[in-house]
Amino acid sequence: LKLPIASLLLGGSCRSLAARLGPVCLDAASFSRRRLSFGPQFVYTPESADKSLGETSRMNLFQAVTSALDNTLANDPSAVVFGEDVAFGGVFRCTVGLKDKYGKDRVFNTPLSEQGIVGFAIGHAVAGATTVAEIQFGDYIFPAFDQIANEASKYRYRSGNHFNCGSLTVRAPIGAVGHGALYHSQSPEGFFAHLPGIKVVIPRGPIQAKGLLLACINDPDPCFYFEPKILYRSAVEDVPVNGYVLPIGKAEVLIEGSDVHVLREVARLAQSELGVSCELIDMRTILPFDEETVYASVCKTGRCLIAHEAPLTGGFGAELAASVQEHCFLNLEAPVRRVAGHDTPFPHIFENFYLPISAAAWPPSKISLVIELASNWTGWCSERLVYLFSASTSVL
Repeated sequence: LKLPIASLLLGGSCRSLAARLGPVCLDAASFSRRRLSFGPQFVYTPESADKSLGETSRMNLFQAVTSALDNTLANDPSAVVFGEDVAFGGVFRCTVGLKDKYGKDRVFNTPLSEQGIVGFAIGHAVAGATTVAEIQFGDYIFPAFDQIANEASKYRYRSGNHFNCGSLTVRAPIGAVGHGALYHSQSPEGFFAHLPGIKVVIPRGPIQAKGLLLACINDPDPCFYFEPKILYRSAVEDVPVNGYVLPIGKAEVLIEGSDVHVLREVARLAQSELGVSCELIDMRTILPFDEETVYASVCKTGRCLIAHEAPLTGGFGAELAASVQEHCFLNLEAPVRRVAGHDTPFPHIFENFYLPISAAAWPPSKISLVIELASNWTGWCSERLVYLFSASTSVL
């Protein structure tokens, strides 16, 4: 059995590019060995915290989330944290030790009912308490979608601002993890970006995770905070111990450039192989997204490629592409293009081929060709939406 990797990665719409890449094939045994060896491909690049934020401690992303929840429970007597297995520390260990420290009335387990968790959370927030609810996997949030779309997002509007559930924050892990298959790997952020009245945030690392989570908890609107679970243990930074907030709705330029937008690793390759100066933006928030930063950068570079893990059709990248096309049309040197997951359920053994083109699947000569062709065609753009960026920095 031979597996045509180029065709599998690029699909029918890119046959000409697949032809340029040549017959890159593995036999079944080699594919199985490589699949087990490389998992989701990315290299996390740690960052440094602002020194003005004081003492730091070495934390991975889930520990940064725990630290944010600890700060909240310590400083706000009305705050509660709950969800499936939360009292035991949670399946990803984000609430370890909090029940013992703050008691079972403030950190507690719920029945296995996402609709019940979110419904209870909305009511608790409407009563005026700071409420942090956990959905064990983002894939399981859909039974609660009616509560989110028709209650949480509209509560303030339908009451004429007499009542609101603005003290509500819902946390959920999302994205590929290396072995999650179709029910533990989805990226549902695009569904929520369609709902006026809520905010949608995705952090790229531990420092960002703590600051953005605390910002969500303190925000006057209900926030949905999606944590890239592949980073829970793999992303490690020196995180400030005390509480701090980072701005919601503000993107961050991580690498400045003048030619194109790109993923972090592609930026390095493009610079070394092609001499192309690349710009990299972390969206951080997709609802609302930072239009000013995005448009200014696209107008400067003239090219934009948007990548995300969620399926291509209807993904948030479509909203970004339409907005860029509308506001930056006269500055574009090429059409805005998207690279995303396939319009299929998330596969198990083909996870590396479902994710936006995995560099590990091809030899360096093929990777250089992809970069060269893409650079000539439209250039590379922003890291993967929000987390969709640094959570997978060696995915093109």
